[in-house]
Amino acid sequence: MGAIMNCINVSNQKELEEIAEKLGKLVNSGDVICMVGDLGAGKTTFTQALAVGLGVEDYVTSPTFVLINEYHGRIPLYHFDVYRINDINEMEDLGYEEYFYGDGVCAIEWADLIKDILPNNHLWIEIKITGVESRQICFDGTNDYYKEMIEELLEK
Repeated sequence: MGAIMNCINVSNQKELEEIAEKLGKLVNSGDVICMVGDLGAGKTTFTQALAVGLGVEDYVTSPTFVLINEYHGRIPLYHFDVYRINDINEMEDLGYEEYFYGDGVCAIEWADLIKDILPNNHLWIEIKITGVESRQICFDGTNDYYKEMIEELLEK
């Protein structure tokens, strides 16, 4: 990784959710949130709390088999789980560009699997398991907009 990552350590799920909910209050239409991390690291939990910050009232579940779920909050949330994708063309079939370049927020789990089609500008989040409940969450922004968002997110 070339850029210096901005990382935060959380000791439990509640702290992870607080960060994600705060991010949900900061994001705007057109934002793309890319998440990576091992199975069980907390990507879906992060997205659920992000949805709370967006004012989504529906229960957010991982779209593992359908690849995308849509939720309505302050702005639409498009939750992608591309873990089971075998071919980038499956994203074409979904019409991913309408989502990535649309009016909602895209939260993409396993984003590293579709790196080739991600928009140039996005927020990259890596969740690392550091203990039973503890995690290290690292953020990287591709432009000043996302870098400022990260600074605001990590302010105490």
